[in-house]
Amino acid sequence: MAIKADFHLHSSFSGDSEAPMEDMIQKGISLGLTQMCFTEHMDFDFPVSQDTPAGFFEVNTDSYLYDLLKYQAKYREQIQIFFGIELGLQAYLNELQSAYTSAYDFDFIIGSSHLCNGRDPYNAGFYTGRSEEEAYREYFSSIIENLETFHDFDIYGHLDYVVRYGPNKDKNYTYETYKDLFDRMLDLLLENGIGIEINTGGIRYGLKELHPCTDVLKRYRKKGGELITVGSDAHRPGDICREFGRAEELLRDCGFTYYAVFHKRTPSFRKL
Repeated sequence: MAIKADFHLHSSFSGDSEAPMEDMIQKGISLGLTQMCFTEHMDFDFPVSQDTPAGFFEVNTDSYLYDLLKYQAKYREQIQIFFGIELGLQAYLNELQSAYTSAYDFDFIIGSSHLCNGRDPYNAGFYTGRSEEEAYREYFSSIIENLETFHDFDIYGHLDYVVRYGPNKDKNYTYETYKDLFDRMLDLLLENGIGIEINTGGIRYGLKELHPCTDVLKRYRKKGGELITVGSDAHRPGDICREFGRAEELLRDCGFTYYAVFHKRTPSFRKL
């Protein structure tokens, strides 16, 4: 496996994971990784529900950093461990998001859309009373709004995340159906020096393709896009590096010859 860095990982510092950070690190070492980047959740103003109490997706960043520095030192001879965050983007929170990204010396920031206009696509109600395409279009349009107003992050995570939870997931989903929205997204990413990730986590949700789908990756490369990271979106040790062989093959097929890793918000490139 040519890909030796997993740049989308969660531990028990994220509300939806119970995995101790050290267990994640030890698993990464056993898999032959040379670099790991934890990207714990920071989703401000996430809707409160029985399953997501207030602050559920807001990492205690100081405690997270304390443990990460401890394990960086403990495992420095075996693996590089980087300090990242997955920032849940919402356009009306730009000032708060900017203050947060400036407050810490992150190595890497993923900007992700876990919400769409304050609503969670995970919930069936997001799709009720309209077609799947209408729901997906609203979600993709919200990404465009985020990109038009906020740029202090390095990579946009799982661009087509919404298809994990749609009524038919990605059964009827194609790049061509949403070409107008994806092309605008990709142009904004390129204009602002922001890359995308290939996220292998969607396979665990029953999708037929990785995030984003193959045709979006091909379009990004055709437009000149080269900045791409690889992440498993693992929330437990057993999912680290899952489907990385498939991701490597897909990247090659789409015309990529390198993937990126980040240190102090600066990318460097590793040959596939």
